Amino acid sequence: MGRLKEKRANRMGLMISEYQTLHRQAPKNAKFTVGRMAICGLTLAAMLILAGCTSFIEAPSKDRVMKRISSYSYPRFSDDLEYDGLEYSISQRLAYLHKIPQDRVFVFGKDRYDTRHMIRSLEYFLEYIQQKPSRHELKDFLQSNYHVYRSFGRDGRGEVLYTGYYEPHLRGSLNQSAEYRFPIYARPNDLITIDLSLFSEKYSGEKIIGRLKEQDVVPYHERREIDSEGALEGKAEALAWVKDPVDIFFLQIQGSGKIFLDNGDIINVHYHTTNGQPYRSIGKLLIDEEKIPLEQMSMQKIRSYLQEHPEEMEAVLNYNPSYVFFKIEPDGPLGNINVRLTPGRSIAVDRKIFPPAALAFIETEKPLIDGTGQINGWTKCSRFALNQDTGGAIKGPGRADIFWGNGPYAEIAAGHLKNPGRLYFLILKPGS
Repeated sequence: MGRLKEKRANRMGLMISEYQTLHRQAPKNAKFTVGRMAICGLTLAAMLILAGCTSFIEAPSKDRVMKRISSYSYPRFSDDLEYDGLEYSISQRLAYLHKIPQDRVFVFGKDRYDTRHMIRSLEYFLEYIQQKPSRHELKDFLQSNYHVYRSFGRDGRGEVLYTGYYEPHLRGSLNQSAEYRFPIYARPNDLITIDLSLFSEKYSGEKIIGRLKEQDVVPYHERREIDSEGALEGKAEALAWVKDPVDIFFLQIQGSGKIFLDNGDIINVHYHTTNGQPYRSIGKLLIDEEKIPLEQMSMQKIRSYLQEHPEEMEAVLNYNPSYVFFKIEPDGPLGNINVRLTPGRSIAVDRKIFPPAALAFIETEKPLIDGTGQINGWTKCSRFALNQDTGGAIKGPGRADIFWGNGPYAEIAAGHLKNPGRLYFLILKPGS
C-alpha cells in the first residue's frame, strides 16, 4: 500500500490462477465474514529472480496495452462516489508531476504525451469537476475535450481482473517484552540488490535480491531461517514489536500499515524490500491439506485455524518463504510515486506498461455488507481513479488493484474483490 508498490509484494491469498479459481467456484451471492484471503496487488508471488527461482516474463508491447477508442464507445462515466476524494487525489498526482522533468514522455497506446500535457490534462479536468457536473454534462465535456484509451485486458477484448488491498492497523511496542515478542524488521544490512540491466539491456527493469557468501551471491534467507532460526540476529533493526506473528504475516501481504504503540505514538511502516524468495500461498496449503474447505476460506478463517492449532502455526507460516522488510515513513500509506494513497481513488497497475499518475476510469463491482460484517450482495462500482501504485502480482494489461483504505469495509472489499471489469485512461486532447 504504499504495495505499497514494488511493494505490496506479498499477498496472502492465492496466486492469480488460484484467485480466478475461487471466483469461478464460489457463488457470487455467498456470504463471507470480514477478512481476506486472496493475493494483494503487491504479491511477491511474481517477483522475478534468477538462479532458477522463476523465469523472466516478457512485458507486452506498449502498443498492445491500451488503444484509443471513438467517442461513441466511451463508457457512461458515472462516479459512484459523487467525486468525493477525487480533488485530493488529483492534487497529489499534480504534486508528483510538478517534481519530475517536464519533457518526460508518457505512453498511451500508440500516442505520446509529455509531463506538461499531463499536468494540463489533470488541471483542466479538476477545474471542471469542481462544478459538480451532471452525468450528461460530464459526458459531453469528456467527448469534446478528452481522448479515452481502453486497456486490452487479459483477453485482448478489455476484460480486467480487479482485486483490492487495504491498510491494516496493529498494536505494538518499540521494546521487546513478554507481551510484544515478534519483530517487524527493517532491511537487513547484508541484503543486496543487483540491477540486471547494468549487465545487459535484455534485462531492463529486472533485478535479483540476495546476499554475499564468501565471493558468491546466493539467495537471501527465507522465512523459516529468519523467524525460526534467527538468521537476522545482528543484521536487521526491529522497527517495532507486536504480539502475534500472524499479524506480521498479514502486514507483509498488504505491504504497509499503522502500528499503534503502547506509549501512545503511531508509526507508519511501509514496504522497503523483500528477501527475493518466491511467494507460496498458505491459503492454498490449508485447502490442499483439507484443513479449511475452499468455500470457507478467508483471512479470518486462517487466523482462527492457527489460533486453534498453535502447534501448526510455525510450519504453516514458513510454507511461504517470501519475506517483506519495512521502513518508517512520516505519512502513509504511500504509492509507488511516493504520494499518499486515496481510499477508493488509488489503483495499482503494472508500472512498466501504464503511465504513472494518469487519470483512469474503472468499472467493476463492490460488495454490499450487512451489520454483521457479511457480504449479502454485489453492486456496480464505477468511478474516476488515479494510477499511483503497482505490485508484484499486478502484471500486464489485465490486472488492477483498488486501494480501499482501512477499517472493516476496506478489509472485506480487499479480501473478497476478484471481479472482472474494464479499465480506461483519459488524457486531454492536444490543442484543447
